[in-house]
Amino acid sequence: QVQLVESGGGLVQPGGSLRLSCAASGSIGSINAMGWYRQAPGKQRELVASITSGGSTNYADSVKGRFTISRDNAKNTVYLQMNSLKPEDTAVYYCNAGIFTMVVGTVDYWGQGTQVTVSS
Repeated sequence: QVQLVESGGGLVQPGGSLRLSCAASGSIGSINAMGWYRQAPGKQRELVASITSGGSTNYADSVKGRFTISRDNAKNTVYLQMNSLKPEDTAVYYCNAGIFTMVVGTVDYWGQGTQVTVSS
């Protein structure tokens, strides 16, 4: 069984920073792309940033220059460094990863979500 466990959310003032972490555990064969999505109240879930196993990254236009995604393949962990946070960044942030296991092949897994609130 594979699990993605997120941490690092919380309340921060506008202009502040937070760092999210997401660790994958279980019977993992390999991990392909990893990413962060977010969902604000009343809105659809949207891609924030993604990173391939080789380290290529992709960002939503709204976070370019402010957020940085990275991963530690040895720890099966992906990070999202969020700087210059704005109230519109307030959302539940979800970790996603394409993980291969011998039992079921490659499946998209999701974390449980972590709340990020940007408010003064």
